[in-house]
Amino acid sequence: MIRSMTAFGSAKAESEAGSINIEMRSVNNRFLDLNLRLPEELRFAENLLRELAAQGVQRGKLELRVNFARSGTEQQRSLDMEAVERTAQMLQAARVAIPDLPAPELQTLLSNQSGNSSDMDPEAWLPMIKQAFEAALQDLQATREREGQRLAQAMLDIRQDMGTIVDEVEQHLPAILSEQKNKIATRLHDALLQASPDGFALISGEELSARVAHEAAVFSLRIDVAEEIARLRSHLTELELILSGDTSASSNKKSARQGSTGKRLDFLFQEMNREANTLGSKAGSMDMTRASIDLKLCIEQLREQTQNIE
Repeated sequence: MIRSMTAFGSAKAESEAGSINIEMRSVNNRFLDLNLRLPEELRFAENLLRELAAQGVQRGKLELRVNFARSGTEQQRSLDMEAVERTAQMLQAARVAIPDLPAPELQTLLSNQSGNSSDMDPEAWLPMIKQAFEAALQDLQATREREGQRLAQAMLDIRQDMGTIVDEVEQHLPAILSEQKNKIATRLHDALLQASPDGFALISGEELSARVAHEAAVFSLRIDVAEEIARLRSHLTELELILSGDTSASSNKKSARQGSTGKRLDFLFQEMNREANTLGSKAGSMDMTRASIDLKLCIEQLREQTQNIE
């Protein structure tokens, strides 16, 4: 399954103790980069959240924002009036130096009063945090998959263009060889005339034909791109299998070694680029040179799309 690294997901979980709201935002990155925004009261859940994130996301810069709210009875129980009075006394003393200092909000008092974070029972809050995380992750992955399908379709369109270019190169090879054979025959004819006006009297038609055939064979070996075309076709088939998510031909053990889809595609494009470069170095005509350039442009477009695939 192709997944984009750009997505958003959110979820909320509730219990008698209160509620947890989790938001996830992800963008592309070579590795998993987790930015965890967690209230101090829930710092005990940091390890759990990091473990869950590492299990659910392979690549991408992931921002995880967690907020909580206690139930009404929990807030009333945890409100420490002595702490509120101490805060009021400190505020009055501070206003001697800063007259316009604003009073703290109620939520700030609830969060900062002494003993408040210790009132957070991990056994009550951790299951709720896990529930909210799993639901938010499911929402995030659904968005990633929808965007991934759009990326995959765009890449399949580019793959179609590359297949057309490879077909044209293969179709033009016989014409290129025939044209080169005619050029060799013309050059030999001109060379003999320049060397001696009676040069054709000294060489038979069979010898001339054999020479032309030899030079044409040498040229055909130099521009032989059958292997490059075969490998490019193989790479294009593999690209289609990856983008369609068809792993039926691979065992589970093999799939476990393959890593993320984005990294597999990066390696595949390196191999494609190598074949396109070889095709260009063996170019026997402007058509093959243009085909090599067009293939490399298509590969670069695929690379750009792959930057956002997990």
